[in-house]
Amino acid sequence: MRLSLEWLSDALTLPAGSTADEVAQTLVRIGFEVEDVHTVPPTTGDLVIGRVVEIEELTGLKKPIRFCQVDVGPGNGPDGSDAPRGIICGATNFAVGDTVVVALPGATLPGGFGIASRKTYGHISDGMICSNRELGLGQEHDGILVVAPAGADA
Repeated sequence: MRLSLEWLSDALTLPAGSTADEVAQTLVRIGFEVEDVHTVPPTTGDLVIGRVVEIEELTGLKKPIRFCQVDVGPGNGPDGSDAPRGIICGATNFAVGDTVVVALPGATLPGGFGIASRKTYGHISDGMICSNRELGLGQEHDGILVVAPAGADA
């Protein structure tokens, strides 16, 4: 079972400034087994929850590629508008109506991976729909992390 330090601090009173390693050592001391401590690498810039409103399957390519329109919440659209962002994505495990984590242009994901608007596959990709691995949340890379609700801070 994975246990978030943030969730644990909502349920218990932890000493101010407690690190994940210190909490893990305390859990072991009182009889719990701790298999691993996973620290999420830092991310800078905007990560938001978006709702997929349209998917265009691009054809004639060697692998599945989709051009998605994603509602990323009020003021998070292109040029600060409320309009959806067009985002190229190679994953196929999500559908119209699903909510996903979106890294907006200017964000930097773990490992120093910078997100920018760029032209690819004949479209402007204006952000990135993220998987667990891209967010530094684990090694799973079976597809996009599907979450809820749209517009919330990720």
